[in-house]
Amino acid sequence: MACGSGRHATLFLNKKLQVTAIDREIRVILGARFIRVDLEDGSPWPFAGERFEGVVVTNYLHRPLFARLMESLAPGGVLIYETFMLGNERFGKPSNPAFLLRPGELLETFKELAVKGFEEGEVAEPKPAMIQRLCAVLAG
Repeated sequence: MACGSGRHATLFLNKKLQVTAIDREIRVILGARFIRVDLEDGSPWPFAGERFEGVVVTNYLHRPLFARLMESLAPGGVLIYETFMLGNERFGKPSNPAFLLRPGELLETFKELAVKGFEEGEVAEPKPAMIQRLCAVLAG
């Protein structure tokens, strides 16, 4: 989701997995199904009725999509989510609280999932930032 340059899509393609990438900008990611849509302009959810074995979201936060992410996970599906959290404003952008997770927000939001890993706090690499990471599985 919000695949940007496609680095995660490429990683999973190299592991011989089927990949669907989504972004508001046109991308060419050879071997991936690509859907161009702006998820924040009121466009219909492009995956109605589809379920995925994995959903990956990095460096993107649009809280109205949280329920859609849950609906898109197949039983046994994995959600990997990493983005910025409060405190990141001291390192630069994003600095608007609307685009920063609150402490523990991913745990609370996706509490129906079985958490396999969770981290939050300051990181030094690839650049200093405050982040929150969640890896969780939908019971199946």
